[in-house]
Amino acid sequence: MHLCVIGLDCVPPELAFEQMAMPNLRALMQRGSYGRLESVVPPVTVPAWACLATGRDPGALGIYGFRNRTDYSYEGLTLATSHSVREPAIWDRLGAAGVRVIVVGVPPGYPPRPVHGVQVSCFLTPSASSPYAYPAALRGELEARFGEYLFDVSDFRTTDKPGLLRRIYAVTEQKFAIVRYLMTNHPWEFLMFVDMGPDRLHHGFWRYHDPAHIKHPAPNPFPQVFPEYYAFLDRQIGSVLDLLADDVAVLVVSDHGARRMDGAICVNEWLRREGFLVLREEPREVRPLEPSMVDWTRTAAWGEGGYYSRITLNVRGREPQGILDPAGVERVRGELIQGLEALGDETGRPIGTRVYRPEELYSDARGVPPDLLAIFGDLYWRSAGSVGGGAVWARENDTGPDDANHAPFGIFVAAGLALPPGEVPGLRLLDIAPLIARHFGLDVEA
Repeated sequence: MHLCVIGLDCVPPELAFEQMAMPNLRALMQRGSYGRLESVVPPVTVPAWACLATGRDPGALGIYGFRNRTDYSYEGLTLATSHSVREPAIWDRLGAAGVRVIVVGVPPGYPPRPVHGVQVSCFLTPSASSPYAYPAALRGELEARFGEYLFDVSDFRTTDKPGLLRRIYAVTEQKFAIVRYLMTNHPWEFLMFVDMGPDRLHHGFWRYHDPAHIKHPAPNPFPQVFPEYYAFLDRQIGSVLDLLADDVAVLVVSDHGARRMDGAICVNEWLRREGFLVLREEPREVRPLEPSMVDWTRTAAWGEGGYYSRITLNVRGREPQGILDPAGVERVRGELIQGLEALGDETGRPIGTRVYRPEELYSDARGVPPDLLAIFGDLYWRSAGSVGGGAVWARENDTGPDDANHAPFGIFVAAGLALPPGEVPGLRLLDIAPLIARHFGLDVEA
């Protein structure tokens, strides 16, 4: 019994199922099952792939984004690693049952952890000189054949679009080449890998694909960038499928979708305007918010930038210089929700922002959760955490050029799994690990 899981970061159903020519994916759809796959909140690479692998939501994992608070200090933000995931991944459970596994590039996969098989870490690998493979000897084996490991597309928020495109193709090509090598030279019953190429393409080139994008250029220097890359990606998928025996089950899956980015809400500038955040002095230029810049004795809340915003309250007895009475936390959360959800674009037009309390999303919010999670403009808007200049709205990402944000639905295409044929509605990211467990005869609820 074998299963091959092909992970494509950030691929939306609109592209994979409707707009792009992908004959290998279509053939798989015709002989199996497919549909939209509802992601988690937040629909972000970290924690989404970890949620898929464990069957647990972000609250249960205590992972709410790439960076998470480790304590209630003002400085305690750390990057998620493989050690942040304290629930067993599906390949851990399979390995414990004697199933040999190959795992490549599944975030957060650095550092690689011992598995019953081989593992190669993900795009969060610090550098190509880092110990990115398990067992350790695998690194030399791979470098002898493929050279330096291209763990991610470097500098994907850049104005050098031709260079970026070359790097995206190179990363995708090497990822699939490594997978083909491993699956033909190492024993396995379960294979899973994730390619970050689609995500980097969307962030770098969405304006050239979407005429509705606010920055869609005329003339368009890259009119075929999406069709050409997706055709290339489909050929790479086909190169893996060609190596599989007829009785091997296949699952193609993405962790979330993508859509154009209309702009950014400068969450900390809004908090300043509304009196929730006070700085020691006015910044001379737009810059990231740092704890030393904040007058904590007069600050009630601050926010993080990113694909969505995490807002934290400065609570007395919890934060070092907290000022909010714990009894008043719910009142302040209500004021923030009301104000942010009413915030429109620069013209006052409603954009449909939703702000959630973590307990509304998760039955258990472990670790140090944010006090609020804000999804700006149905994800057509992102969060900018920088301060300076006073503007609440921006038309560019504050960490570099970015054309796209994420979307709530990814894709799944499956053949040989316990799903009805044709389009299957209602499948969630959190259903994937139980589906895989069922395929191998494991206890789904474990």
